[in-house]
Amino acid sequence: MSALKRLLEEAVASGAVRGVAVTAGDAAGTLVEAAAGERAPGAAMAADTVCWIASMTKAVTTTAALQQVEKGRLALDTPIGAVLPDLAKPLVLEGYSPGGEPVLRPARRPITLRHLLTHTSGFSYNTWNANIDRYMAANDIPGTGSCRLKTLTTPLVFDPGDAWEYGIGIDWAGRAVEAVTGRRLREVLADEVLGPLGMGDTGFRIGQPQRARLAFMNRRSADGGITPIPFEMPQEPEFDMGGGGLYGTARDYLRFCRMWLNRGALDGARVLSEAMVAEAMRDSISPLAVRPMVTAQPGRSHDLDLFPDMRKGWGLSFLINEQDVPGGRAAGSMAWAGLANTYYWIDPGRGRAGVLTTQLMPFADPRVLEIFAGFERLVYAA
Repeated sequence: MSALKRLLEEAVASGAVRGVAVTAGDAAGTLVEAAAGERAPGAAMAADTVCWIASMTKAVTTTAALQQVEKGRLALDTPIGAVLPDLAKPLVLEGYSPGGEPVLRPARRPITLRHLLTHTSGFSYNTWNANIDRYMAANDIPGTGSCRLKTLTTPLVFDPGDAWEYGIGIDWAGRAVEAVTGRRLREVLADEVLGPLGMGDTGFRIGQPQRARLAFMNRRSADGGITPIPFEMPQEPEFDMGGGGLYGTARDYLRFCRMWLNRGALDGARVLSEAMVAEAMRDSISPLAVRPMVTAQPGRSHDLDLFPDMRKGWGLSFLINEQDVPGGRAAGSMAWAGLANTYYWIDPGRGRAGVLTTQLMPFADPRVLEIFAGFERLVYAA
């Protein structure tokens, strides 16, 4: 048994996960695939198991937005309100009055596409922001998983450009793609990103071939046990949630990662120019830094602070580590994750990328993060 297979089998046997799949590659192709456990009772997990990849959607939507920048239909640094009138006059939530009323004021500067893509727009998620959670509850605003347009009606929590906070900005970027193309985001992604990259198992809707390989969602209880729970993203949503609506496989997503290792192209299909890839890979938020994500909803997420002793920047949709990770990725690598404990990294410096999928809530599960770190070390040790 290989060391990687042993890592995954031991994780399943210990109760860390019910099923897990990993794959890693370089610019030329896949280096390793492995899986362990079950995607569903009696059905084995595999690299082609279909999972909700949640916020791993963000980088795919960003790719479509950057394509529109290259076509001159969008711009990174001009007010996005010209394309999305709903964002022309954003309001900032400063807090609540003694009587419990929200204190709102006009934002001091406009929102740009770069703000949306780098989580510096001021938009937040109620999962990690108690003030937004309170605002959504008081105004009957559904959670992002509903894929309802009312989800996008929350105020900002700071002025655009003033800080980094994880939020719904890339949902709005997806709406911008729709506005300038006149097409649903699902159509744009299929024709201009997923199709050219050969990602046939990835989409907002679960097709019948994909449903036959779909993983169940699971939840870890306080005692550490794992229980299947009912879960499915809306298959007829009001809007295609560019920040987190996609289903896909580890195998498909590695193809997406390898496109970045190849500076915008894969197997003869170019989806971004090398210049745009370089722009996306650079830290766009310095001197700001990525802040710890402190949960406001423990049932959805643990606290998360990746590489806590290191400054992290943010590119156009990616976390960027400022220093080498011992035994792993080089400084300047890109990475992110999905709410159901799916993770990836892309390391242009050392020419490696890796993807891990499972279906487990809450997010940032410490035991899954240990598996991911062990997987990364084995990829670089090979």
